[in-house]
Amino acid sequence: MTALCRATVDTSALAHNLNIVRKLSNGARVLAVIKANAYGHGLVPVARALAGADALAVARIEEAVTLRAAGIEQRIVLLEGGFNSRQLEMAAFNDTDLVIHTHEQLALLESCTLRDRFTAWLKIDTGMNRLGFRPQEFASVYARLLGAGAVRDEIVLMTHLASADERDNPSTRRQLELFEQTTGAVRADRSIANSAGILAWPDSLAQWVRPGIILYGVSPFAGTHGTEFGLKPVMTLSTRLIAIREVPAGESVGYGAAWTATHDIRLGVAAVGYGDGYSRHLGNGTPVLTGTGSAPLVGRVSMDMITLDLSDHPDAAVGDEVTLWGPGLPVEDIARLAATIPYELLCGVTQRVEVEYLR
Repeated sequence: MTALCRATVDTSALAHNLNIVRKLSNGARVLAVIKANAYGHGLVPVARALAGADALAVARIEEAVTLRAAGIEQRIVLLEGGFNSRQLEMAAFNDTDLVIHTHEQLALLESCTLRDRFTAWLKIDTGMNRLGFRPQEFASVYARLLGAGAVRDEIVLMTHLASADERDNPSTRRQLELFEQTTGAVRADRSIANSAGILAWPDSLAQWVRPGIILYGVSPFAGTHGTEFGLKPVMTLSTRLIAIREVPAGESVGYGAAWTATHDIRLGVAAVGYGDGYSRHLGNGTPVLTGTGSAPLVGRVSMDMITLDLSDHPDAAVGDEVTLWGPGLPVEDIARLAATIPYELLCGVTQRVEVEYLR
């Protein structure tokens, strides 16, 4: 590899995490969520690494087309569904399931002349208030879907939990009860549990689970790490030192003179910045890992570089590797220091970061 900044993706960790999901899911089938470039890990390589999943979930038709073009044959579920006749044709050609969550999508399917082409996943809004039909609409919408010629008889019922990552939030229990009250009379497969549901809400498991962030080794719960649940981190973001210099006491470092040395320090410059997806919100003291231990960030994160206090690392040299997150430095901790969530950091790794897949 020639790039200084790189993301290393451990595909064996993906397989391990999928096995953890299966152990926790009480025999449920696994719909592995790999939307948004597999949370920044690479859509096609992750799909191949998750060949053991029962199906793959993407958000948009373009993602499904990319998977099929790469030879991925697993069942694919389009979480946002289709929005016009051209997208329906693409979904049919690429053999994808469709989530149905609006009356416009329902009418589109009813007018579609393709016979028995789609397995529909009917989404009920039980409190997320984002996508899905109101509970009082369920009976009529379900009947119309059954009567649509383009829809196969196998319809999966689903909802999405808004606050499952807050284990003491009573709204999740209310959502589960409302979903059961709404759909309980219908014999059909159901899908409720997201990552947090799998870990904390056993009543949400049903016939299909939809793991996302936990497949990548990350906890969905604030203040915890994926390793606490037996998960393995999948991505390591690293770079190299490109300069080392001595900065005397009283001099400042970086844009805005946001940090001033209180004593003579050994300063390291590492080739990573917000142009690579390393958050500009990370402040002084944020840890990185060097070959000889942890070193703190000093000064502002710039587009291409960060600066580190290497005073405790006299042997550090230009060319040494620096780890920004990964095993030993959980992305959950870096996200907390950036006042964001791990999802954003992982999805935010930019195209100029070279990706290496360990198999």
